[in-house]
Amino acid sequence: MPTYTCKAVDSQGKEYSETLTAANRNKAMDQIVARKLLPVSVEETKTAGGAQKRRLSLRPRRISKRDVESFTRELANLLAAGVSLSRSLNILSREASNPAAKKQWSEVRDSVSEGMSLADSLAKWPKSFPPIYIAMVRAGETGGFLDLVLGQIAQFRSREQDLKGKVKAALVYPIILAVLATMILIFLLTFFIPRFSSIFAEFGGSLPDLTRAIVAASKAITKYWLVLLIAVALLIVSLRRAAARDEGRLAIEKFLLRCPLIGLGVARFALVRFCRMLGTLVESGVPLVNSLQVAKEAIGNQTLATTVGRAIEQVQQGTSLARSLSDCPQLFPASVIEMVAVAEETGRLDKELVRLAGAYEEELDRHLRMMVALVEPALLFIMAALVGTVVIGMLLPIFNLQELIR
Repeated sequence: MPTYTCKAVDSQGKEYSETLTAANRNKAMDQIVARKLLPVSVEETKTAGGAQKRRLSLRPRRISKRDVESFTRELANLLAAGVSLSRSLNILSREASNPAAKKQWSEVRDSVSEGMSLADSLAKWPKSFPPIYIAMVRAGETGGFLDLVLGQIAQFRSREQDLKGKVKAALVYPIILAVLATMILIFLLTFFIPRFSSIFAEFGGSLPDLTRAIVAASKAITKYWLVLLIAVALLIVSLRRAAARDEGRLAIEKFLLRCPLIGLGVARFALVRFCRMLGTLVESGVPLVNSLQVAKEAIGNQTLATTVGRAIEQVQQGTSLARSLSDCPQLFPASVIEMVAVAEETGRLDKELVRLAGAYEEELDRHLRMMVALVEPALLFIMAALVGTVVIGMLLPIFNLQELIR
């Protein structure tokens, strides 16, 4: 069994240091806790193999969003019940069923036991805990209401997943239609048309322009399909790399915001996230400026977040929130500005922001249903037009068959 060098303190602050033998780090921690001691550090005795294993264990591992949400909610409940943070983390790491999650919670627990803040400990795992999560936890630790903030994070993430689920569900049918249309066109161009073109070649004569264009496209696909496939793959990779850069991402965001239907949906989605996050933080007691800085990260759109950043600067200079946000009409309609202004005057800003998030979430749901209702017939029309064009192009020579035979 591995050997661990452990440091711990008792309730009076007296320090203890000893060497324990346990199956793993969790078992060593359990031995310390069973003796009514608070672990400070638990380090495996370094060997060549052990050092390598330790380095590998520090690599970030991705766990599911469900595990993170469960961790957040359970930690909030434990802290609200009066359980200390270190003991709560120890319980969660011991009870985790997912091995990857158990490893991460154990690492977080060890970092907190060694004196690191919870926010800094969670920041070591950016794939599991995004920056907005870390920012909210840090605000809760600073303000002394970590349990409330964690509960709000769990609720926010649950609503966020529901909203994203609605968006994905609305896109399923249009995507299926687009895939079917593409598959039908590929079948016609690679299997159906080559057989007709060989028949037309036997008759000679000049084919209609539409038919010759379709036959040429079919020959190009069947002959150069590998080159086309590589070109499409390179295009996708180039777009992904461009989207990963700030300039490319901003260009894509501005293009989407300018699209008539898509732009409104993107803006409403950002508004819902911003209002819910800001209302949640203000309700939890986080100062307005700090709440605005965290809520800005929740928008998920850098173009809109930049305008909110300018609004934050105005709030720091003493301008009201409603007046500061009025400079971004694309994200905050005039009606929202008026309601925020009234809420500021009456001291109900947190409740009004949460209410606005719920109201505009319903509007976003209706907007998505309307988009799907418009996209479905549009895709059907495009699919029918493309397939019909190919079929007509191949039937035109048959109508002139006598002339081609001559």
